[in-house]
Amino acid sequence: MSKLDQPAIIAALKSVLPAPDARVALHEPEFGGNEWTYVKECIDTGWVSSVGKFVDRFEQDLAAYTGTRHAIAVVNGTAALHVCLLLVGVEAGDEVLMPTLTFIATANAISYCGAVPHFVDSDIATLGLDPHKLERHLENIAEVRGDACYNKQTGRRIKAVVPMHTFGHPVDLDALVAVCERYRIALIEDAAESLGSSYKGRHTGNLGRVSALSFNGNKVVTTGGGGAILTNDPELGKLAKHLTTTAKVPHKWSFAHDRIGFNYRLPNINAALGCAQLEQLPGFIEAKRALAKTYAQVFEGIGGVRFFSEPSFARSNYWLNVLLLDRDNAAQRDELLELSNGLGIMTRPAWTLMHRLPMFSVCPRMPSLETAEDIEARLINIPSSAALGAGR
Repeated sequence: MSKLDQPAIIAALKSVLPAPDARVALHEPEFGGNEWTYVKECIDTGWVSSVGKFVDRFEQDLAAYTGTRHAIAVVNGTAALHVCLLLVGVEAGDEVLMPTLTFIATANAISYCGAVPHFVDSDIATLGLDPHKLERHLENIAEVRGDACYNKQTGRRIKAVVPMHTFGHPVDLDALVAVCERYRIALIEDAAESLGSSYKGRHTGNLGRVSALSFNGNKVVTTGGGGAILTNDPELGKLAKHLTTTAKVPHKWSFAHDRIGFNYRLPNINAALGCAQLEQLPGFIEAKRALAKTYAQVFEGIGGVRFFSEPSFARSNYWLNVLLLDRDNAAQRDELLELSNGLGIMTRPAWTLMHRLPMFSVCPRMPSLETAEDIEARLINIPSSAALGAGR
């Protein structure tokens, strides 16, 4: 282990940033295309709510880009995850496997269903859920009865697993699919951060029965708020659209609803912004990958830290770039965060692990979450806006 060279780290960051004396955000949206033209059309025509041509176009463009058969646009990524869980049959009292290292939306969506998060450790190679540790855990605590998996310790059904592609880096999906098939567990990809990332040549979101995307203001593509459900199953796609449109039965004037639904559809004005953003997405991804390449070069050889690069089987969007301090230097993480933010360079730690939060502290979990705890202790996100990589 090398001593942490904080001055060299700050110098490396400044060498990449275009204006060293200006404040630099962690991730800013880039509006350089048809955003104003499309949004103005919505305002001029009055089509600003959840029906309009831009909603349909956004869904079509999104499905085409990701290679999925169906995309259903919704108000945010958490809503997308909520509906994904309902689509695969998650019910109150079920357990849902998920990484403890994730944004809280994953656990919140499970809780909205009345289900119980069950926390799993991470893989240092991907920063995401570790399917091999999960398999060993299930060998100890799970049993398959018919077409369902049950936790022998709690008696609850284990219905689904929700891996999150952390900071845009895909998890080892083939290994996870094998675990799901063995234990009869539904796979839902939390692809909120991975638009533009691929696993073995396929866009993330294609291996799960359903998947969720986010278009929050800090994502690679933004609609202000917004999210989407992806699926290759025509029936689930049809049901997703129905559920997110208040389960309203189509009719010229009658208000008939056939089940409890949700007012989750994305407004046309937000979809207009998304259409313009999708037109620029290939350029955003190339700029972000160029930025990551530059970061990898400038941090090479600096003591006490390494730049995290994509897994060997993936092509990542590098949504948020990652520095990992050497383990011996983890205690200096907050000092480096304080120093960089004080200089106007926005940096952030990883999220607080879900099992540490009071409302989830009693949830079931693997006996050891040591890799997630290790990552949390020494991870720092650094500025990652596409504009920083443009022209590189």
